[in-house]
Amino acid sequence: MRYAYLGPAGTFTEAALLGVEGAREAERRPVSSVPVALAAVRAGEVDAAMVPIENSVEGGVTATLDAVATGSELRIVREALVPISFVLVAAPGTSLGDVRTVSTHSHAWAQVRGWMDQHLPGADYVPASSTAAAALALLPGAGADAGFEAAVCSPVVVEQHPELEVLAEDIGDNRAAVTRFVLVTRPDTALPRRTGADRTTLVVPLWEDRAGALMEILEQFATRGVNLSRIESRPTGNFLGEYFFSIDVDGHLHDARVADALVGLRRVCPSTRFLGSYPRADHKAATVARHHSDGAFREAAAWVAELQGGGPHAAEPAGGGPGTA
Repeated sequence: MRYAYLGPAGTFTEAALLGVEGAREAERRPVSSVPVALAAVRAGEVDAAMVPIENSVEGGVTATLDAVATGSELRIVREALVPISFVLVAAPGTSLGDVRTVSTHSHAWAQVRGWMDQHLPGADYVPASSTAAAALALLPGAGADAGFEAAVCSPVVVEQHPELEVLAEDIGDNRAAVTRFVLVTRPDTALPRRTGADRTTLVVPLWEDRAGALMEILEQFATRGVNLSRIESRPTGNFLGEYFFSIDVDGHLHDARVADALVGLRRVCPSTRFLGSYPRADHKAATVARHHSDGAFREAAAWVAELQGGGPHAAEPAGGGPGTA
């Protein structure tokens, strides 16, 4: 197997990838961005790519949401949850008082702003392609001046490069922060089996800007008892006011309620994109009412089929007909 991931080595994305069975022995290719990682999958240069999709503090990772919504189709086959912890590092010999400028990834910066306001209130922020890339630019011999004195990164980077000076540890504003990563491959990959604790991800364009258009999408799920665990709107980039929705639902394509919701969704929005059904990393099973169970759907479908075939219930009115108690 060949994997791409948001690099360089030492990122939280690599940590998520190393949790995949066999990934430590496989070919792992660090790349500069999420679109580059997914382009490598589409081109057949790698078999799969691990990319971040959602953070418990910042919400959806827009680069991933946008990249999977356009271009040739992809499939999500696995997810991973990685607790997020940050350290502030600098070149050897640097003290906290020397820091005027800090670099890191934008999602990491959003999670340490409170700490920065308290301890480095005057520090300027320099965006980086990843947390690890910012830290590695501070290593002795990295080349030209990095343009900043410190970086926010994962503790793993320090383990791999002990020559970095650790100025502060555990600087995240939310100690319960978690990032969800997904393993993305090509659409001809076999669908992961249903486990009972699954997630399905969809892209649904808002095909018409009118009152009730979003409601028509949402009712496809509500009437079938399908819970939405995440829904985010993203601009298509075509016109101002044109959006698509990135949606996660509880359940698997092979769950009757989910399959029936997708039938209704495809009917009202033919450009709906299915991105995959896969096991939830937290193993949390969906809560399903009896009348939304697979058995209830089978029983209802059998009843309709019998009516259509002119069976014994075809002429029987609901409730047993006139005169019944």
